Amino acid sequence: MRLSNLELEQIIDEKLNSKAISDYVPNGLQVEGKAHIQRIVTGVTATLPLIEKAIEKNADAILVHHGYFWKSESPCIRGMKGKRIKQLLVNDINLFGYHLPLDIHSELGNNAQLATKLGVINLQGLEDRPNSIPVYGEFETPISAKELAERIEQALNRKPILCDEFIADYPHKLIRNVGICTGGGQGYIDLAASKGCDAFISGEISEQTTHSAREQGIYYFACGHHATERDGVKALGEWLAKEYGLDVEFIDIDNPA
Repeated sequence: MRLSNLELEQIIDEKLNSKAISDYVPNGLQVEGKAHIQRIVTGVTATLPLIEKAIEKNADAILVHHGYFWKSESPCIRGMKGKRIKQLLVNDINLFGYHLPLDIHSELGNNAQLATKLGVINLQGLEDRPNSIPVYGEFETPISAKELAERIEQALNRKPILCDEFIADYPHKLIRNVGICTGGGQGYIDLAASKGCDAFISGEISEQTTHSAREQGIYYFACGHHATERDGVKALGEWLAKEYGLDVEFIDIDNPA
């Protein structure tokens, strides 16, 4: 099956409810290529290596979580960004990017996908507003910090950084309620602590994150920005393949961050 680039954008917009979500980047079709799409490459970030892989695959479109034109970046198309966009235009490849809509979607989102892998159930928003970015849920049976670290490593093929300095003071502290915000969501640890979470999971760790974990008695797991955000775009691509018969392939350009 083939879809026009505008049809594909409308389908994804509706699935992710992207128009209702305020973001730091435009969501949807960011760089326009050929009019019709059948073969799609998905990936986390629209890097030059991903674009080159898409060219090799004769892809009509690239679908990513981290696209272009962020509010904080220069509008000039030069240097690294110029090289990337030139390859898209020369090869007539569409670029679709979905940021927060692909983090928070209750089924396909990064948070939901990670929660499913770890066995976290009953997800709900951590913020007291619609379209909360971080979420929290619970384990059916409380588990230890060590067991959660092992689950994370198995799910993401990456050993998490665990702020566990207070374990000696609370040797029997188990984890039932856990907050999740994939990517660079470490700043929500204080909110998670205030909501009674026993642990908080995100991708990155900042200097102050350790102090928040230590002083508020909450386990913190830093699991990698890239590693925690592979599954949302992959799940979206698989949904498109199943529902619309598109040829979709996920390509992982590894990133240790």
